[in-house]
Amino acid sequence: MTHSTTQNRQWILRERPQGAVDERHLQMGSVERPVPAAGEVLVRNIYLLVPPAMRLWMNEEDSYVPAQPLGEPMMGITLGIVEASHDPALPVGTYVNGMGGCQDWFTAPAAQLMPLAPHPGVPLAAYRSVLDVQGLTAWAGLHEVCQPQAGQTLVVTAAAGSVGSLVCQLGAQLDLHVVGIAGGADKCRWLREDCGIAATIDYKAEDVGARLAALCPRGIDMVFENVGGPMLDRLLERINDRARIALCGMVASYNGGGTQSAHALMRLVTKAARMEGFLVRDHFHRYAEVAAKLQALVLEGRLEYRIDILDGLDQLPVALENLFHGRNLGVQLLRLSPERGA
Repeated sequence: MTHSTTQNRQWILRERPQGAVDERHLQMGSVERPVPAAGEVLVRNIYLLVPPAMRLWMNEEDSYVPAQPLGEPMMGITLGIVEASHDPALPVGTYVNGMGGCQDWFTAPAAQLMPLAPHPGVPLAAYRSVLDVQGLTAWAGLHEVCQPQAGQTLVVTAAAGSVGSLVCQLGAQLDLHVVGIAGGADKCRWLREDCGIAATIDYKAEDVGARLAALCPRGIDMVFENVGGPMLDRLLERINDRARIALCGMVASYNGGGTQSAHALMRLVTKAARMEGFLVRDHFHRYAEVAAKLQALVLEGRLEYRIDILDGLDQLPVALENLFHGRNLGVQLLRLSPERGA
């Protein structure tokens, strides 16, 4: 991991990918470190979150954010530290979350940043993962969309991922029968043994349909969906009356695949079920409350999480490839610089 105090390395989107991202689409460049204007602060990025949604941002059409412009630094969700300040609200040494971009440094007004007060018993990286948007996404999708009722069955796809694993655990703590679908024996074992869920399905080695029939004998009441495509079709075929599906993402479609069966979608009609897409930004008014609840669970040892950290901004293409091949464990972060001292 190399880091300069005078240069600012940046990933530039050169070309829009039609499928998987490779070296044709992103290019590393370097410019002078930015200087904060009046009312701004200079932030040194420490951690860069690499979510599957980053692939969506590269498309020509807008998603839940405007499309990433070509020829400009790639958007990125970061945790950093204030190194120079022209606003007393954010003194030097303050940790902040923000849209800092896929780069080493950025400047921004204080109003665009969220100051952090990390607990000494919690790793700093947790504040850009389990105690940040991933945690709020899991909580909002489960509580607000799935509307859980004790004893009912919840199926979570991408269950060992950054959001899915939290949904699994929060669901288990609400006395739901939780079935997690993940890729690989190690991920499934972690979900059962460490996260405490009832059952798992290894989609890489097992017949998902047959396993769903065996593990959900009373049908499916709730789905927390991250995948889409044929996986979602199999789940819809087994939903109960008035089922609730929280549509968090459809990673199967991000690289151009993952179409849905009209026959499976018709089950939403025949079962009077509800599938609702949701965005975490609509729940930011609960951010402080939910983050405090999740931090308490972490400190009590009641919330397991994994953070997969790669060192260096240059590892962004590797991180994206890992995400879409299921090679990462939990949240995927890049560590761009030391947590203290530039």
